Order: sequence, then structure tokens, then C-alpha cells
Amino acid sequence: PLAERGSVTAEIAVALPALVLVIAVALWGVSTTGAQVACVDAARAGARAAARGEPLPAVRAAVIQAAPPGAHVAARRDGDFTEIEVTAEVRAPAMSGLPPIVIRERAVAPTEPGVHGP
Repeated sequence: PLAERGSVTAEIAVALPALVLVIAVALWGVSTTGAQVACVDAARAGARAAARGEPLPAVRAAVIQAAPPGAHVAARRDGDFTEIEVTAEVRAPAMSGLPPIVIRERAVAPTEPGVHGP
């Protein structure tokens, strides 16, 4: 009984870092999912606005506000289709050694009649 006391401390010392790592990776997964949803929503809203004829600089600014921090936006509009692509990087938890995840979402909408190029 007395000798077993130290083994519990040793087991906790081994299990605690693993538990912290699992929680950190789970939180990273949740934040990655949130960033993906934000990228999808921003790209869709931007494609609809640009297809209606909104100026592309204004569309880019609105998409950047809706996208995760540090996201990049590419916009293209021609006579047939309008395309918005949002790219964001989600960094891994510090000290995990895992690479960042790059999220790239694209939305395409038919350009409204009467709306011309950029």
C-alpha cells in the first residue's frame, strides 16, 4: 500500500502531458473548422456581391473582414462567372511541431446580366 503511492504520481506525470496534447490538438481542430466555415461564408457572400456588380475592391474589403485574420482574397469577374477565393492559414498549437493547415475555399456565382468585367 505505501509503495503504491508513488506509482500513482508517476502515472499522472506520464498521462498529464499526453492529456494536454490531446486537448490542444482538439482545440486546434475546432479552430480549424471555425476558420473553414468563415472562409466558406466569406467567399459565398463575396461572390454574390461581386456577381451583382459591386466594385471588386469593396468586395475584397468585405470578404477580408468576414474571413479569418490574415486571410488572402482573390477575385475574378468576367461576363459569365464571378469567382472569389479565400485562403487562410491556421497555425498549430505552440510547441506541437505540427505544420499549419492551409484552408482554401472558392465560390463561383453567375455574373448578373449587364455587369461587365472588373
